[in-house]
Amino acid sequence: MKALVMTGKQEMKMEERDIPTPKDNEVLIETAYAGICGTDDALFNGLPGSADAVPPIVLGHENSGVVKAVGKNVTEFKEGDRVSVDPNIYCGHCFYCHTGLFEECENLSAVGVTRDGGLEQYFTAPDTVVYRIPDAVSLKAACSMEPISCGVHTMHIMENIQPHMSALIIGDGFMAKLFAQLLRAYGIRNITMTGRHDDLLAKEQKELKLTHVVNTTKEEIPGDYDIVIEAVGKPETQEAAVRHTNNGAQVFMFGVGEPGQTFSMNTYEIFKKQLTVKGSMINPNSFEDTLALLETGAVEVEPYQANTISLDQVEDVLNKTTPMTGKTVVAVNPNLK
Repeated sequence: MKALVMTGKQEMKMEERDIPTPKDNEVLIETAYAGICGTDDALFNGLPGSADAVPPIVLGHENSGVVKAVGKNVTEFKEGDRVSVDPNIYCGHCFYCHTGLFEECENLSAVGVTRDGGLEQYFTAPDTVVYRIPDAVSLKAACSMEPISCGVHTMHIMENIQPHMSALIIGDGFMAKLFAQLLRAYGIRNITMTGRHDDLLAKEQKELKLTHVVNTTKEEIPGDYDIVIEAVGKPETQEAAVRHTNNGAQVFMFGVGEPGQTFSMNTYEIFKKQLTVKGSMINPNSFEDTLALLETGAVEVEPYQANTISLDQVEDVLNKTTPMTGKTVVAVNPNLK
């Protein structure tokens, strides 16, 4: 089989490998689609993701495919099942696992980060992180279950969500578009999104039923909000997220900055407004809700998967030889249905 192996920092090599054999509690999956995201870009450039990726490793933590074989102890799956994989594997025995904060697991491993992932024709995963997908959900859509589930986790850690609340999404990339749909699915109707291009913002306002859009290259963000989701990861946007808040607001720092990056906050303002400022790390216990949102159409993802490429184009995309904007997915075997 073909496997695109990250052999070092900013280095990849296409290799021919044997199809892996699933262990007793594992599932062998033929990859249909694999998503490329900011984490893959970071790992390719030697930066950490949810964990460190040590070469040689096959990236690809956003995956969908079809079960080809199962280990002898696997009873929930069979050959031919259409599946997606939650890449994050928790140890179950550290302090954080024992206290329910699984996303902070001290021994976290992940498909496509610490073990080979979907940028190869076949990969294995523990049966505990494999999810059968409904007939109504395409394999192409299902490869984006992981990023949707990360957004769902943010919704899970929000407190006391009420329909009257106003929400601000800073950024209009792939995750911002998902958040617009998630906020609406969870009952929020007054949603403002920021971006940098009038034509795209106008399109997004119509498609996503946004209350307002703001081009931050031309105008200031108007007013303050009850929920603010920062989906860019830059100091200036993080500072704006805290600044544009109502009393009692919740701010979620979803955009990932570089290690060592900092931003400034007015501590008196946090005290006076009684703000809650939270990070949002990966996606524990979020795949079932993600499946429901996709199956019912409350969240649509395929319209925002902007680019579809082949396995041999991945390195050029990651090293910016072939720059692409918007969400990119890799059609490893698009003939799978």
